[in-house]
Amino acid sequence: MGIIWTIVVGFVAGVIAKFLMPGNNEPAGFVLTTILGIVGAIVASYLGQALGWYAPGEGAGLIGAVVGAIVLLFVWGIIARRRE
Repeated sequence: MGIIWTIVVGFVAGVIAKFLMPGNNEPAGFVLTTILGIVGAIVASYLGQALGWYAPGEGAGLIGAVVGAIVLLFVWGIIARRRE
């Protein structure tokens, strides 16, 4: 059940991150932003567990997932600009 919750939180985090990132409308569409949000939530969960912020099996909260998604969107924006 934890991974399902992480995916749901990641979806919401991806949508929130899309609106919080100014000028980031070009590099990623809605689907890619959602996927990056989910990956950001998963990364935030595992990183938080490794650092002792979350208990084993506990997923990242919404704030951690949003921060993870913003970081991934930022990195994705840099990579997308270099390809052009």
